[in-house]
Amino acid sequence: MSGIELAGLGIAGLFLLIALRMPIGVAMLVAGIAGYVAVSGWSPLLAYLKTGLYFRVSSYSLSVIPLFLLMGQFAARAGVSKALFDCANAWLGHRRGGLAMAAIGGCAGFGAICGSSLATAATMARVALPEMRRHAYAPGLATGALAAGGALGILIPPSVVLVVYAILTEQSIGKMFLAAIVPGVIAALGYLAAVAVYVRLVPGAGPARPRAGRAERLAALAKVWSVLAIFLTVIVGIYRGWFTPTEGAAVEAVATGALALTHGHMGAREAIDCLVEAAQATAMIFLILIGADLFNAFLALTHLPVAAARAIGGGGLSPLLVLGAMLLFYLVMGCLMDGLSLLLLTIPVFFPMLGGLDLGLGAEDAAIWFGVLAVIVVEVGLITPPIGMNVFVIRAFAPDVPMAATFRGVAPFLISDAIRIALLVAFPAIALWLPRVLG
Repeated sequence: MSGIELAGLGIAGLFLLIALRMPIGVAMLVAGIAGYVAVSGWSPLLAYLKTGLYFRVSSYSLSVIPLFLLMGQFAARAGVSKALFDCANAWLGHRRGGLAMAAIGGCAGFGAICGSSLATAATMARVALPEMRRHAYAPGLATGALAAGGALGILIPPSVVLVVYAILTEQSIGKMFLAAIVPGVIAALGYLAAVAVYVRLVPGAGPARPRAGRAERLAALAKVWSVLAIFLTVIVGIYRGWFTPTEGAAVEAVATGALALTHGHMGAREAIDCLVEAAQATAMIFLILIGADLFNAFLALTHLPVAAARAIGGGGLSPLLVLGAMLLFYLVMGCLMDGLSLLLLTIPVFFPMLGGLDLGLGAEDAAIWFGVLAVIVVEVGLITPPIGMNVFVIRAFAPDVPMAATFRGVAPFLISDAIRIALLVAFPAIALWLPRVLG
């Protein structure tokens, strides 16, 4: 049996294990071990396990992951999510659909601290959903806005997925963060516009609340200035070279922890809980990293990535057609898998193919642009019917809202996403402008 045929069987076996509800990290580990043994035997596998996997998880760059996760735990304890929602509500709540806009604004702000879409959606749902129910918002708009807003967490820096992509493709983490800022802002503004259009097409879906006074607005803003200061310090500090991304993550974690302590929402027991939960999430991510590394080592032995790159390069296919096929794959699979697992699984195959495409960009620019684009499309998969994972997270907080109503509420945001992806494909400078100017 040829290497390509073995690779096909390995990929099919992996998806079968995932369909049988085996954890993704374990599924990739099992499929990788079976494939590696089939190609090279047990002795080479054992040799690889004692060296290759150690060097994968002992990378200094990966230390940013537990620090960012710990920061997210501290932020949740500090009541940051409620402060962000209250601030956005004070400035936007008087508009039709203002509470939904405030939920999206709060998600964007919390995503900049948390870096996880599912955690952002779950945290903001606890804060914003009761308020929208109290003001008689349409259930579909309320749950749809929270599901879509939560998806911003995977893109807006600092993002664990962007960190891992940068490490896999040997790109600058700082430049990846800079490249995601403008698309992240466009995403948030596009979602706000989607709400504005929705409430005009469906009158009564998002009633306005009384306008907040100037004093209330300034008081709400004062409660979040520290969060904005922490975020800007880290982003500017990494860009200016004051500290490395790992040091920046440590600074942000310590600052957020201090914020949680000073606001009185975290004692010794809560601090220990934060450490334990961050450690558990880190262990899960590292298991996925180990499984993906072993599975991709098996694929490398079969020469599938090289063969795919050569086939694309010599096939005469349009670069945009190939890029579109990759993005479609990410969209479909993003409904079924979390973004980190999906990128870990596909980047070793797709990245060599990207190098063979004439996109009119330099190698570094193409890598950064594609990384942002891939993360955006995976983000869209989180709210795409019929399986969008964020929708199911929100359903846990609103079990009385039919899934069909939530997916209808998500539709305007999907239209906004389609426009954003088209703009980013047509104008790569949207993502590359900041890295070029500041990098």
